[in-house]
Amino acid sequence: MIGLFDRLARPFLHALDPEDAHRFAVRMLKLAPLPAAAPDDKRLAMRVFGLNFRNPIGIAAGFDKNAEVPDALLRIGFGFVEVGTITPLPQEGNPRPRVFRLDADHGVINRLGFNSEGADTVLRRLAARAQSGGVVGINVGANKNTLDRIADYVQLIERFASVASYVTVNISSPNTPGLRNMQQAAVLDDLLARVIDARERVAPNAGPTPVLLKIAPDLSLPDLDDVVGIARSRRVDGMIVGNTTLSRPPRLREGDKAKEAGGLSGRPLFELSNRILAETYVRVEDVFPLIGAGGIDSGTAALAKIRAGASLIQLYSGLIFRGLGLIADIKTALLAALDNDSKPSLADYVGADAASVTAEPWPD
Repeated sequence: MIGLFDRLARPFLHALDPEDAHRFAVRMLKLAPLPAAAPDDKRLAMRVFGLNFRNPIGIAAGFDKNAEVPDALLRIGFGFVEVGTITPLPQEGNPRPRVFRLDADHGVINRLGFNSEGADTVLRRLAARAQSGGVVGINVGANKNTLDRIADYVQLIERFASVASYVTVNISSPNTPGLRNMQQAAVLDDLLARVIDARERVAPNAGPTPVLLKIAPDLSLPDLDDVVGIARSRRVDGMIVGNTTLSRPPRLREGDKAKEAGGLSGRPLFELSNRILAETYVRVEDVFPLIGAGGIDSGTAALAKIRAGASLIQLYSGLIFRGLGLIADIKTALLAALDNDSKPSLADYVGADAASVTAEPWPD
């Protein structure tokens, strides 16, 4: 059924403006009677951040921005869903057009700018599904025109801790002016101190809520040293590596579209994101686990991401070009690897290639 849906829907979706296609896909997930995915092989299960994941494949923030379809996404086979980015107040984001498909490169450029229906709306939706089960995290960000960005993150932690499986602090989007400056050491230390304090303050009522930090793949290695050191000292529960990139690899074939402002995702991001993931893994030294994102569009790419240091992985752009069948393809590939290597669990692969990846030439 998923295969039939892909064959019928993808040509239609690719004929639409990318943002209109995204809205249509969300509506289809609300309305289409797609069957539930088959139960997952137990060897795909992972326990990470104190949470149980039935498989390691998540959908990244950016698809279900306003928590409209988390249960539909879990039903079709994702092991977890990250909704958002959510801002305290509603905001429209940047003017359209703001999403561009690089079809020849299997990449996407976006400059959405945290378009969000706001915390109140999303909080109601998550509260309504609170007993539904499954791992549903929330990705939070500051409003563009806020006077105190750290206060925005603190407010969102306090409000969502009781209804989110985990909360991701997103300071790495390139599309909100100045946001990436929050990755600088002094600002980041203050941010994480206040965020973790907020999490602990509400924990007696909300329960334990893992806090993750999402970073950019464009960090220099000295800056990455600072970020990881602060994340470790402030006791975050994990990191997501990484967000979209402002770089443009010279091999891109969609030259005109590649000139559009915004963050690049999809296949062209894979090598850079994998390198930063491995660099992060060796610096973290198993103090906390990592989620790998960026350019995963095959089972081979998914396994490479895990071997570079990811305990869990996230998809988004790959679905645009491969369709929902990508989820099952990745599971099949991961299980085949376990069979071929006589491994009992995916945990045996995590970080296996990290040291060798960091020794390779820097990606173009």
